[in-house]
Amino acid sequence: MLFGLHWDTAHGDLAFAASILPMLLIGMWVTIEASILGFFVALIIGLILSVLKAAPSRLIRWPALAVAEFIRDTPLLVQLFFLYYVLPDYGIVLPAFLTGALALGIQYSAYTAEVYRAGLEAVPHGQHEAARALDLPARRTFTHVVLPQAVPRVVPAMGNYLVSIMKDVPVLSVVTVLEMLNVAKIIGDQTFNYMIPLTMVGGLYMILTIFASALVRFADRKLPKRGIALR
Repeated sequence: MLFGLHWDTAHGDLAFAASILPMLLIGMWVTIEASILGFFVALIIGLILSVLKAAPSRLIRWPALAVAEFIRDTPLLVQLFFLYYVLPDYGIVLPAFLTGALALGIQYSAYTAEVYRAGLEAVPHGQHEAARALDLPARRTFTHVVLPQAVPRVVPAMGNYLVSIMKDVPVLSVVTVLEMLNVAKIIGDQTFNYMIPLTMVGGLYMILTIFASALVRFADRKLPKRGIALR
């Protein structure tokens, strides 16, 4: 009897896990979308902040430094609540998913800006001098000479932030985004079984982070890191 009881329980757990897997996979897809969109926003805003923080004019540099410091020193949850609950008072109403992705991107832009700064400073000074010798405009020097050499150098650090963004996506559940952990919590609330859905979410997150880390390592190996020849 005891052996039969354990078998029935295990069989029931497997059936329950199989029944909720499609719902968790939908939540996982939302998690992936929010991570990619948030990471893209962080890359764009981070690059802008990095360039502005390096500007020679104090009127440009100091406000950029203040903005980056404010973003870094305030919690993600506060920024998320501000975008979701305060902006509608001024006529700006965004969907919960988009609001969450923007909050993730803005939060991590302060960190990606520092990564960009390190990558830009690592470009050999001779590349700048060669560009000036060829009379290249400053914008073209940055976009065609400096940035292409800086980006490959920062891929590993940026990859770490991609994984961090992915693990912060569950915060979006507070604004009703049905990401993976929120789906698991709803399933647990309805079935009074939290262990199986939460365990499955942990396993799915592990798969996602391992895959993302492998993708970053692959990109790091493939991207060239040497200087480029100016013609």
